[in-house]
Amino acid sequence: MALLCFIMSYSQADSTKISAAPAPPAPAPVADTTVKPPPPVTITGSVDVYYRYNFNAPGGKTNNYTSFTNSQSSFELGMASIRADHSFGKVAATVDLGFGRRAEEFSYNDGGHPSLFAVKQLYLSWQASSKIKFTMGKWGTHIGYEVLDAYANRNYSMDYMFSFGPFFHTGLKADITLSGTTALMVGVANPTDFSTTTSGTKVALAQLSTGTKNGKWKFFLNYQGYYGGSADTIIAPGYVLFKNLSQFDLVINGTISGKFGVGFNGTVQSVNSSLLNKSANWWGSAVYLNFDPTSTFGLTLRGEYFSDKDGVKINPNDFATDASQTPGLNVIDLTLSAICKVGSNLMIIPELRLDNGSKNFFSKSDGTPTKGTFGAVLAAIYHF
Repeated sequence: MALLCFIMSYSQADSTKISAAPAPPAPAPVADTTVKPPPPVTITGSVDVYYRYNFNAPGGKTNNYTSFTNSQSSFELGMASIRADHSFGKVAATVDLGFGRRAEEFSYNDGGHPSLFAVKQLYLSWQASSKIKFTMGKWGTHIGYEVLDAYANRNYSMDYMFSFGPFFHTGLKADITLSGTTALMVGVANPTDFSTTTSGTKVALAQLSTGTKNGKWKFFLNYQGYYGGSADTIIAPGYVLFKNLSQFDLVINGTISGKFGVGFNGTVQSVNSSLLNKSANWWGSAVYLNFDPTSTFGLTLRGEYFSDKDGVKINPNDFATDASQTPGLNVIDLTLSAICKVGSNLMIIPELRLDNGSKNFFSKSDGTPTKGTFGAVLAAIYHF
């Protein structure tokens, strides 16, 4: 009996060993060969229209010397804009088209190439690393506070600093992240506001940006400059490439509270000109006071001082106001705009504007020259 029990127990133990033998290895997983579709294209756009009336403009004149609102007692089409953005991996492309007088004034040097009139921006980007991105093509300038697209501004009419440029650059730039809040941009481009040119002169570009960690204050120090040669060159009708040019520009954006904000823009441009036979400069500064009591209503007061004592950009005699005046003047622009939001896409902006110069720059209703003028704008802007 003892022998039988021993044999049976041994047999059971041996059977357990056999059944517990390791299973054969599982087959290797099959690689997923499904081709993933690229990310979709992002489409955005905007439309703006306006009516402008100047209260003392004589017949045939507008009393307007800033961009995009050169009309009198007329309903006008601003610009229809459509933009497509696409990225795949480290590469991205942007096509931004605009149609209307606003777009044509923006690309004013492309008159000999009608197909370029509609191209506001067109560029390719490559994210070379987590800190460096290269961009080549045409893009809106980094200089200044105001921009081309009406929906991105709180005043509909433009200030003098924006109107006297630059508008855009066509070239190559590198955006370099220095820290969490600080970045550097350096680039090289065609002469300012040229999509295409035969000029060998190239413009150096730079921007240093920084801000507070909470994002409430942002600072941008901007630059453009070039050396054009031993004499001025006319490279397009009405466009002079000076012997050399440099422009420094400062932009500040600040949030004081949920209802109050402030903006500042200061710029100075210096040129050495053989046509003017001297070194000259113009400069300007503007303050923007923003008040948003509700999510659907806001106010912006812009106060700008523009000084061009050397007549680089403004010559009263060019506008046939008073032939006895010497070139150059100073002008103040005071603009109050109300931003009325209808839903999340539509803005209606009624606006009052006062301009006053140091010389007879404008005209009275009877045609006689005067230093100041007053006007109003009603604009509607839709963005999607």
